[in-house]
Amino acid sequence: MKKIIAVHSYKGGTGKTALSVNLAASLAKRGKKVAILDLDFRAPSLFSILKMENSTVWLNDYLNGASTINKILQDTNGKIPSNGKLFAGLANPSTEAIRDMSAKDRKWEMRALGRLLSLRNSLLKEEDFDYILFDTSPGLQYSSINAIVAADLVVVATTGDRSDVNGTCRMLQELYNLFEKKTGVVINKVLDADLDSKKEELNKRAKDVYQVPLLGLIPCFCEVLRAEGNLIFVQDRPDHPFTKIINEIATRIEKNEI
Repeated sequence: MKKIIAVHSYKGGTGKTALSVNLAASLAKRGKKVAILDLDFRAPSLFSILKMENSTVWLNDYLNGASTINKILQDTNGKIPSNGKLFAGLANPSTEAIRDMSAKDRKWEMRALGRLLSLRNSLLKEEDFDYILFDTSPGLQYSSINAIVAADLVVVATTGDRSDVNGTCRMLQELYNLFEKKTGVVINKVLDADLDSKKEELNKRAKDVYQVPLLGLIPCFCEVLRAEGNLIFVQDRPDHPFTKIINEIATRIEKNEI
């Protein structure tokens, strides 16, 4: 089933972008046609992770009505070989562009929402994409709310940090429920050293706290932290436990088990 997926978080530092990129790569390696769009206009990073620093086309231009989405999307298959196709829509990382996007008013955001909603026809139907992933800005920015409204599924990246847990719970109750969005939680950077033996307990605790399906529990892997965004584990470390967990999440999404 074709889907638009928004990957969101209450605050930064949850591993949201790493989750987005690896999930997109996992789906592409299964033969799917995938687009990942960087909607974190205040702190763009997708261009760096995908090593596309020399890009001259930006998602900003599409949302500003200055370009079509087909001109914005760039094929990444040379960088991430896969059985399918992975395209990226990058956010402009220049200081001027960040300042410009931060100053947009509500009227502009409403037009931008219309352009995000139109991707269902232009990409999922006309261009036959299987998945569109939005890597959103954390928190309650207009761009994040637009992404959530346009999505079929919201994947929330969170950690065990108390402020993150409390903030995520509030968002689940006050935002996702308001828009009646199908939502799943991924708890990242789990510090419990004995995760395997306590997985059932942690799963139950997470479901009781968040009251939505738990898509995955990801331990705090030192290798992921040390990579500092220079590796896409699904591609570069296919046998790593982090990759295995990402692939399990992708399988659940593919099978619509959420």
